[in-house]
Amino acid sequence: MKTLCGVYVGDMKDPNPETRGKVDLVDIPEPEMGPQDVRIKVAYCAICGSDPHVVGGCFGEAPGSTDPIPLGHEISGVITELGPEANHKGLKVGDRVAGNFLRFCGGCYYCQNGQQQFCENGNDYNRPGMAPEIIWHEDQVYKLPDSVSLKEGCLLEPMSIIIRMMDKSNMKAGMRVCVSGGGPIGLMALQTYKMFGATKLTLIEPIAERREIAKEFGADYCIDPINEDVRAKADEITGGLGYDVVLDASGSVHAVEPLPDIAAKCGTLIYGAQYPNDYEMPFNISKYCYFKELTITGVYVAPYAYPRALQMLTRMNLKPLTSKVFDLDDGVEAFKAQLSGKYPKILIKCNPDLE
Repeated sequence: MKTLCGVYVGDMKDPNPETRGKVDLVDIPEPEMGPQDVRIKVAYCAICGSDPHVVGGCFGEAPGSTDPIPLGHEISGVITELGPEANHKGLKVGDRVAGNFLRFCGGCYYCQNGQQQFCENGNDYNRPGMAPEIIWHEDQVYKLPDSVSLKEGCLLEPMSIIIRMMDKSNMKAGMRVCVSGGGPIGLMALQTYKMFGATKLTLIEPIAERREIAKEFGADYCIDPINEDVRAKADEITGGLGYDVVLDASGSVHAVEPLPDIAAKCGTLIYGAQYPNDYEMPFNISKYCYFKELTITGVYVAPYAYPRALQMLTRMNLKPLTSKVFDLDDGVEAFKAQLSGKYPKILIKCNPDLE
């Protein structure tokens, strides 16, 4: 089965993704169906901002390894087969679905302790979604509402991340909110914060086109970090109070350092992207934790979020995030386009007959 995978080729510290790792169409064996499994004909698989990091070996692939690295976890598709015991969620052949690329086992220490995100068996079904089909356990699969297209449905997984971020934000109506980074997570978070009643809602983003999308999505202010002083502009917008919630969705080491300064006293600061494994940010504990009492956290994956994400997906404007599509055979070019930053989101169409 032809599948887009990462192939690890170089030194993990090499800053050039072209020489550190590459993307290629690789023939991999099809996994066997288990009794509670679901076979899905993949319609779309979106490129996540983490996928180029995976290609670069951020999860510790052995140097020199030629084993394909699974890529693609934001999928939508149509069920073509159910295992004989896959019956407790009411799924059936022909259902339009999306889902969670991880299967939380439910029995390990972390699942039993309310920390599914650290499930010790969560990679058992982590299979590449940039492929004609994928097999998941039925627990991972969710039927899409009729009003959500297959293009939009592949954004269920990033929507689950937004839900997790909202949980960590402890949002209250009227809170001042700033989002750093106008990629798909940042733009979806912006819309959701707006629904929560955020005020002084601000996006920090260097690309003008993404700032325009943010205004369409309800941003009250936009800051261009290339031509404006982020700290001074945030101070002006908030009247010196800072933002009650600051979310970084940029993953940029150039963007993250000013964020503790623009957070309000007792504010919540969420580093919600993926950063280079060896990056260590300067951080004054006395200034930010003692005198400001900031709550600082991050986001790994999204436990307990998918049922709510499925409901929220129907309320989102996803058109700007679903307009650029590459065919699976052109997946290498799709990844080059992803690295260019030209498009806020790129989808890969895995079966031409599914819309």
